[in-house]
Amino acid sequence: MFDAHDLAVLLRSGAPLIVIETNEEALLVDAFRHVVSELFRPLYTWSITRGLKRLDMDDMGTPEANDSSVLLEAMQRDGNRSIWLLFDFGPYLRYAANNRRLREMVLAAAGERHSIVLIGAKIELPDELAPLATRFEIRLPDEAALGKMVRDEAFAYSREHSGRRAEIDTNAQRSLIRHLRGLTMIDARNIVRKLIHDDGKIAEADVLAAQRAKFELLGRGGVLSFEPDVADFAQVAGLSKLKRWISQRRAIFVDGNAPKGLDPPRGVLLLGVQGCGKSLAAKACAGGFGVPLLRLDFGALYNKFHGETERNLRDALKAAEAMSPCVLWCDEIEKGLATSSSDDGVSKRVLGTLLTWMNERKAPVFVVATANDVSQLPPEFLRKGRFDEIFFVDLPNTEARDAAFRIHLTRRSLAVDRFDLNALSAATDGYSGAEIEQSIVAALYDAHADNQPADTARLLTAIKATRPLSVLMAEKVQWLREWARERCVAAD
Repeated sequence: MFDAHDLAVLLRSGAPLIVIETNEEALLVDAFRHVVSELFRPLYTWSITRGLKRLDMDDMGTPEANDSSVLLEAMQRDGNRSIWLLFDFGPYLRYAANNRRLREMVLAAAGERHSIVLIGAKIELPDELAPLATRFEIRLPDEAALGKMVRDEAFAYSREHSGRRAEIDTNAQRSLIRHLRGLTMIDARNIVRKLIHDDGKIAEADVLAAQRAKFELLGRGGVLSFEPDVADFAQVAGLSKLKRWISQRRAIFVDGNAPKGLDPPRGVLLLGVQGCGKSLAAKACAGGFGVPLLRLDFGALYNKFHGETERNLRDALKAAEAMSPCVLWCDEIEKGLATSSSDDGVSKRVLGTLLTWMNERKAPVFVVATANDVSQLPPEFLRKGRFDEIFFVDLPNTEARDAAFRIHLTRRSLAVDRFDLNALSAATDGYSGAEIEQSIVAALYDAHADNQPADTARLLTAIKATRPLSVLMAEKVQWLREWARERCVAAD
């Protein structure tokens, strides 16, 4: 969105060199047409393919200037207070003569006459010009503009298909518009047009497709990944306190309308025993909020070149803000934040970058960090205020184990009433959710080998053959549970 008033204010302020990064060139030119209708200044455009054109009136007498050096000479000779829109001019500033000529115009008296606007998808200025330029930040379309665009595309579909109306689900449209925020109008329109023309409707399934398309536009593969398979809390055994905590905050986080004095939710840290469902809980947080889930891979974050690791993190966090509202899942975060004296301070700089962003971010990005080894986390990461709450995910109790068996048996199309859940729950005291699932898998393989149906006896046999982590690493698990008892909130 290009606000003609904002552009006019910038031009009236006397900025001689303006940089605008955009792909929406036609909309930008239209905005400048409105500006010159108020300022009564000549408006020129130039590109290497079209040369020099005057837009505010017939261009009779406009000199031929297909060459960049000829263009700059024409600009220097022009005695009017003109506005010059130069498209993709950055590469021509690598020539010393062009660089110097433009710099002289900006610094000298010509800078008081001309407003030179460099336009392109990405513009990197030479060091000599960068301090003299003013970058114009594009105002992205709000929900009202996006809603109008969706209606326009629905009408366009109807015209193209002989009056057949596009079916637009109201709730799906509302969610779609919320997830299109942060995109330019042209990108948002391309996504909506594809969704409507695919099957003539906007439905709930299209919201996930829009989320994925938006993420692909951001081009953040590798460090940040889009996780389409978010979970529902019904798929998570136990964790009743965490579920209630998320449900209480859903409306405020998604709608962004926090009552006065109530801060919007910012994130949680999930500590606990391995295999007890922290990763599934992180996915369920996204499902509970009804927003996209992004996973930050700390393993892919680190780079051998100086400064690249921190830049990777900053780019990933910027992409997460562009995807907001969303959940950012930092899995096994202790592996990325454990400070070391042997890495030239990279881990400390990563920690500092992450903590600064967590404190200062304004976008609705809900952070879910999971960790197995709390002893590896730096103290400044655990202090109050970093997270809204620190939950401890313990080994499942009897009720949670019963729910885990129900979930995993049902997922494998096994009749739950054929199994003695009380006996199975009692036999798995001290087992994690992952160990319960694997005991069912082992019993199914055993039954398949004997060409017999799985039953309680086979599951009990598989359970007895398993040595849970609470036995193999009893001291470490007990230490973690003792540490968390007075420091964390029980998730269940």
